[in-house]
Order: sequence, then C-alpha cells, then structure tokens
Amino acid sequence: MMKFKSAGAAIVCMCTLASCSAQILKDLEKTAGDVMQVEKPLTEGEVASGLKEALEVGAKNSTNLVSKLDGFNKNTKIRIPFPPEAAKMEEKLRAIGMGDQVDEFVVTLNRAAEEASKKATPIFVDAIKQMSITDAMGILKGSNNAATQYLQDKTTGSLHEAFKPVVHEATQSVNLTKYWSPLISAYNKIPMVEKMNPDLDQYITQKATDGLFLMIADEEAKIRTDPMARVTDLLKRVFANK
Repeated sequence: MMKFKSAGAAIVCMCTLASCSAQILKDLEKTAGDVMQVEKPLTEGEVASGLKEALEVGAKNSTNLVSKLDGFNKNTKIRIPFPPEAAKMEEKLRAIGMGDQVDEFVVTLNRAAEEASKKATPIFVDAIKQMSITDAMGILKGSNNAATQYLQDKTTGSLHEAFKPVVHEATQSVNLTKYWSPLISAYNKIPMVEKMNPDLDQYITQKATDGLFLMIADEEAKIRTDPMARVTDLLKRVFANK
C-alpha cells in the first residue's frame, strides 16, 4: 500500500514540475517576444526621413490653407493691409470718398497672395528633398520652428521669383493699382516726408511669403507638441521623446 502511495506522490510531483516548467517556458517566450518587439533606436537616416515628412506635411497643409479663397483675406494673422508706410495716403483717399476703392484694393492685395501661394508646393518639395542628414539632426535638436527656418532659408528667393509675376497680374486688375506708383512718387517729392517704397508687387510678395512661413511654423509646432498631428508612424517615432 505504501508503494502505491509513494508512486502516486511521485506522479503528482512530476506533474507539478511539468506544469511549472511549462509556465516558465511560456514566461520565457513572452519575455523574449517583448524584447523582440522593443523598437530599435532610430538611425540618423530615419530621423532625416521623419523630418522631411514633417516638413512636407506642414508645408502642404499651410499652402493649401492660404491659397484657397480668403486664405489670406479672412485670416487676421496674415491678412495683408494697405501698406503701412502709406497710411497717410490711405487716410486722404478715404477722406475724399474713395473708401470702397481702398477696401477693394486691399482685398486684391490678398487675392494676389492667395493666387501666388499656389506656386509654393513644388518649390518646398524640391528644397525638402535636398535636406541632408546634418541638416535634419540640427533641426531635430532645434527650436519649435527650426524646420521652418530651414525652409525659409532655402526657398525665399525661389518663392519671390515665382510669386512676383502672379502678383503683378493680379494687381493690374484693380484700377487703383495704376495710380499707386504715381501717387507714391508724387508723395515722395514732398519735402520733409518719410520716403515710401513704390514697388507694390514687392510689398505683396514679401507679405505673402511672410504669411506662408508663419502658417508653416504653426504646423511645425503642432507636429512637435501634439501627438495627434503626427500623421505617420515615422513622425510618431521621431518626435516621441521631443
């Protein structure tokens, strides 16, 4: 009888050990799986790709936003006003009953900027493609608008070149525009007055690019600080610890 009890105990013990061993193996497998699932650190090349994605997303979103109807005209952050240096001229024009014409003129300034901004996307994309790994690492460690500053440095000249013909065509459609240069020139001949810039096309072009980069900077800040704005897996990884 004792032999049967001993045999039974041995069997129970063996089953218990087998069960424990099986659980240990499962735990080891899970641990190994967890280790395998840990993401490897991003390479510098992956960081560069992520930043290019971020910049392209921000640039395209901003360009689409400002180039639509009223993208400039009804956005108080970037709306182009009557040239500030010509405030006295604006005041006199309104005083003689030309307020509606002045308002129409200001709308046209913004329409010109909206139309010109449609030229921006391919210029931005080309500059982004040329970003080096060194550029990317500097941007990653930089301020919340470091990528925007990079884009501004690389594209401002090309943007001005592309925008000016569009701006010029748009401003010629308003009768007040043809009086702009003569009025400015006449005003500048008055003794003791601060000189003004008669190049209206340059004024609009500069304001258009300034407004566009302001919107890109806003998009960049969102991507850096708001996880919901990171629309790809790579963006999420690049900015996860930022």
